[in-house]
Amino acid sequence: MGHKKVFKTLEEQIEILRNKGLIITDVEKTKEILLRENYFFINGYRHIFMISDKERRFHHGTTFEELYAFFVFDRNIRNIFFKHILVVENNLKSILSYQLSKQYGVREQDYLNPGNFTEDRTRGRQVNDVLRKMKRQVRINASRHSATMHYLTNYGYIPLWVLVKVLSFGIISELYSILRDEDKTIIADYYDLDVESFEVFLSIIANYRNLCAHEDILYDHRTQRMIPNNKYHIKLDIPAREDEYIYGKNDLYALVIMLKYLLRDEDFRELIRETEYEISLLDAKVSIISVEKILNRIGFPSNWRDIIDL
Repeated sequence: MGHKKVFKTLEEQIEILRNKGLIITDVEKTKEILLRENYFFINGYRHIFMISDKERRFHHGTTFEELYAFFVFDRNIRNIFFKHILVVENNLKSILSYQLSKQYGVREQDYLNPGNFTEDRTRGRQVNDVLRKMKRQVRINASRHSATMHYLTNYGYIPLWVLVKVLSFGIISELYSILRDEDKTIIADYYDLDVESFEVFLSIIANYRNLCAHEDILYDHRTQRMIPNNKYHIKLDIPAREDEYIYGKNDLYALVIMLKYLLRDEDFRELIRETEYEISLLDAKVSIISVEKILNRIGFPSNWRDIIDL
């Protein structure tokens, strides 16, 4: 039987945290934070402070300030990664629409022609599915956005470089997966990646993008798919266990590695700098857990910054 979740007053919320061994010194301030930020969301960060999965009590000496610092840290790095993912999304949409428009033409009936996509007969259904989603976006968004409206009114069609504005990253990722091999290769080449890796990257980044947009917990998220081993795992000499790298495969460091391929140098440097700043800020506020343990939980190797110069 699941427990029935009942409403808890701020006083009761504080009581629960205290009963689990959390030190709360300033009750009024703590109440204010719990009300403003949502007890349930803040409570989501308790695991890293717990003695063990079995003994669900806070490590002796853990304070509410430390728990809250973790919540704020996660929010800040989520915003940092989100901002950079949006840059990647915009670049990809631009490159993809340029390539397809150049190859197949500028009207919907040209670039959405099923003949432009993979010749693999077993994937006909998938092609139709993706094209149907895109046409649906044309219908839904045509009158909602000034850019799409402008083209429809003045030209009677919406070119792909305008349509991509209203397509989700998920649809863009699916669109890439149904392209002809030669189109896939031209686009992956731009990022210096093989097609297979690029496809995996897109589906995982779509997952991270949604996680960031919905403000889910980011720092210890693990994706179902793993990124293929690449030169950065080797150059960083990431430790392995049973022939599998322990960092940078399906954790936040895997996202860092993907962004290393997908962002321009100066943007990537900024990402690392901003992340480093947040980690040092967190380290200053949290004394109960070592920064090593924190990095380990995020999936960052100790030499994680070195990727800047590789």
